[in-house]
Amino acid sequence: MAFADQYRHPADLPSRLPLFPLRGAILLPGSILPLSIFEPRYLEMIDDVMSGSRILGIVQPSGGDSDESPPGKTVELRRIGGAGRITSYQELEDGRLAIAITGISRFEIVGEAETGKSYRAATVSYDRFAGDLTRGLGEEQIDRARLIGALKSYLARNNLKTDWSVIERAPSEFLINALCVMCPYGPEEKQALLEAADLKTRADVLVALAEMEQAMRGGSGTLQ
Repeated sequence: MAFADQYRHPADLPSRLPLFPLRGAILLPGSILPLSIFEPRYLEMIDDVMSGSRILGIVQPSGGDSDESPPGKTVELRRIGGAGRITSYQELEDGRLAIAITGISRFEIVGEAETGKSYRAATVSYDRFAGDLTRGLGEEQIDRARLIGALKSYLARNNLKTDWSVIERAPSEFLINALCVMCPYGPEEKQALLEAADLKTRADVLVALAEMEQAMRGGSGTLQ
């Protein structure tokens, strides 16, 4: 069964998720988030996740200091996060884990859940984001040429190369969500991209951020 075919309805996803609070990181449907895991609490979490559904939640902290992933369980979390499945897993010689998480759907936190573990978990609802489970929903409304232009600017700005034949064949949904995840915006901008109501709105926010950068830098619009 294809990855996307496993999750067609909110009921196909777990209502209780282990949470990985990570400032400046979001997860969107179809996007891939690579992570290096080394903290004991998250090593424990990944072990538990791999023995179960392999699904966890990425969510940004909304309080606390500037820690990337605040310690303890008291820091307030954003209410909206992204659920994804661990699709790549590698144990490294130094004890770290190299994983990749593929996004499935956004979720809304209903309440904190007790784990008896060192990591956090929550009961969640996917109902607001049921459209995330329909791949390609809203793609026909996307200005594809403008999107490709934004991607070219981002790659040029960062001296990155890509296979343009692959890019041209890639669905607009994948390109938009991948750009939102990979672009180095701050936590507020990232959350705005995550919470955009639909694909077109997310693309519009992405372009608006690029145009703001253009105005600030006095140059051509980029995604950084």
